[in-house]
Amino acid sequence: MMKDAELQELASGFREALRHSVYLVRRLDADGELSAAQLSTLKMLLGDGQRVGEIARNLGVRVPSATEQIIKLERAGLARREPDPADSRAVRVVLTAEGRAAVESANQRRNEVMAGILSTLTDTDRTALAAALPVISKIINAAQN
Repeated sequence: MMKDAELQELASGFREALRHSVYLVRRLDADGELSAAQLSTLKMLLGDGQRVGEIARNLGVRVPSATEQIIKLERAGLARREPDPADSRAVRVVLTAEGRAAVESANQRRNEVMAGILSTLTDTDRTALAAALPVISKIINAAQN
């Protein structure tokens, strides 16, 4: 069993790795038409969309800042607001067909770049990375609860 100091060290190392991974993901599609924030917002809308407050919380910004981002996406034809079927007083932001296509295109470009990076690793490293993905998912799920 890990001691508290070892757990703190692991936590620190993992947080640093996450911070650097955010920068890496932002650079994967630096030449794309959408900013990293716009693409992150669009990805949140996959499925049934989200309320503005949820978008703001996920982006780590205040509602007015999220609203500005949503307005830009609406003007670009990538998202739209519609009544929330679960609450008639609220609205949900959903993807348009163009927004969905933009997310798919950006995902494809990012996956191609990442696959190129992963191809430089050894088979052992790629196997270790694949084994770590379920653990990372557990960490993310635990943090969301």
